[in-house]
Amino acid sequence: MISIYDFAKNFLSSFQSISLLFTRAILAYGFYGPATHKWSDMKGTAAFFESVGIPFPMINAYMAATTELLGVILLTLGLFTRLISIPLMVVMVVAIFTVHISNGFSSANHGFEIPLYYFIFAFSLASFGGGKFSLDHLFFEKNK
Repeated sequence: MISIYDFAKNFLSSFQSISLLFTRAILAYGFYGPATHKWSDMKGTAAFFESVGIPFPMINAYMAATTELLGVILLTLGLFTRLISIPLMVVMVVAIFTVHISNGFSSANHGFEIPLYYFIFAFSLASFGGGKFSLDHLFFEKNK
């Protein structure tokens, strides 16, 4: 049994960087729609933020939209992956507790399921970095 586990571990470990690439790409894609939606109607975004009790709604609307758009760009490139993941996690925590938590878990009911998944993706990227298929690896880790 140990030899089967060791084989599986060694085989599957060879996919770590590709899984991090896929995680970055899917998370970037997931933030693309909300980021462009916020930027296309900043006054509406600020009004919504105000309606759910977010203080300084216009400032926070710009901050959330900028964070999400930077997240799309940086995650796609795999540049500053660990750093951009932290504010993306903050955006998801705010979304969960101001908008989604009262609707329960299920995404079918606009619950916190999807923002929680995005938080977990971002947390994983903050922990593991962008992987070998990233500009982070090329610029910061290749020569270590």
